[in-house]
Amino acid sequence: MNPRRLSIGVAGLGRAFTLMVPTFVADSRVRLVACADLRASATERFTSEFGARAHGSVEALCGDPDVEVVYIATPHELHAAHAAVAAAHRKHVLVEKPMAITLEQCRSMNEAVGRAGVHMVVGHSHSFDRSVARAREIIAAGTYGTVKMIHAQYYTDFLYRPRRPEELDGGRGGGAVLNQGAHQVDIARLLGGGEVTRVRALTGNWDPARPVEGAYAALLSFANGAFASLVYSGYAHFDGDALCGDVSELGARKDSSSYGTARARLAQCVDANAEAAAKAERNYGGSAQAPAPGASEKGRLHEHFGLVVVCCEHADLRLLPDRIMIFRDTDVEEERLAMPLIPRVEVIDELYAAVVDGIAPLHDGRWGTATLEVCLAMLTSAREGHDITLTEQCAVRDREPV
Repeated sequence: MNPRRLSIGVAGLGRAFTLMVPTFVADSRVRLVACADLRASATERFTSEFGARAHGSVEALCGDPDVEVVYIATPHELHAAHAAVAAAHRKHVLVEKPMAITLEQCRSMNEAVGRAGVHMVVGHSHSFDRSVARAREIIAAGTYGTVKMIHAQYYTDFLYRPRRPEELDGGRGGGAVLNQGAHQVDIARLLGGGEVTRVRALTGNWDPARPVEGAYAALLSFANGAFASLVYSGYAHFDGDALCGDVSELGARKDSSSYGTARARLAQCVDANAEAAAKAERNYGGSAQAPAPGASEKGRLHEHFGLVVVCCEHADLRLLPDRIMIFRDTDVEEERLAMPLIPRVEVIDELYAAVVDGIAPLHDGRWGTATLEVCLAMLTSAREGHDITLTEQCAVRDREPV
């Protein structure tokens, strides 16, 4: 019997949507039926590729009777307003990370979906990755005792990819902490129990031409006694994929000759308008769009977010794109991960279970709020020079019927 298909309307055909296209195409449980975007080149391609329709606004998209789920992939500062519109039309919400840019916005989103009685899933973040999910299963089994320490680090070219002006403005949700920290914080919270009590952090803002935080280091304390250290740099020097078998964040084998290409391409942009145009051309419907690697791509592995090591009482777990390495007292075990049939299928798993089966999502609005609280605390700690105590946290819980 064919499964019920969720009809998805897409708000924003930018980079986030570009990376999710292979998932939407490959998973038979969903279908794309409508979109809203300001770029005609993107909406024309969407309507042609998916036999769908384009709307002139997010409001019109949310009012489309054929849309069951609204995927919000608009700029971060618009997430709250667009989620409110979707909820007002009784649409379920899949919203990109970060959930919003203030805790007040997160609270308003949670209130909106609560009033409407619809589900909200916050993702994609790399806490959906198969290696993270499997590590959580190993931890939950209790074989190696409780988690004591988590270390995550990643080095990328994040800051030198083409950006729109707001992406270089910390006040509008730009910078590495909200954009990339959301991945690492989600991973650490999922593996560490969820409830962060205190945060201490430093940030780096080292390039006057890119005036926003491009690096950070943070220490998270958990209610259960565990702690996590997070390190990230987006300054396009050391490539953190070298610590993950030269596999890219998206799970593709890397070509070593590509080193330095981000800075080289950016140097061709003469001003902010040219840079924004260059980004638009890399997005869905643009002339320079590079498709995200699909599941059928030869040698494709699971997505990852750099080096992650979890220290438990009786073993350390190292997460890799194709396996979990378990360092026990006297030996090392490698647990191989089955290769992905559908990229980011875990996002659809959680969304589908919520909407169709009534299983409360793990990455719901409360979870997304807690992750944003940690990211904002990192910025505040770095600015003010002291620990920040948190109040909006929630524990990792099993998904249950609602």
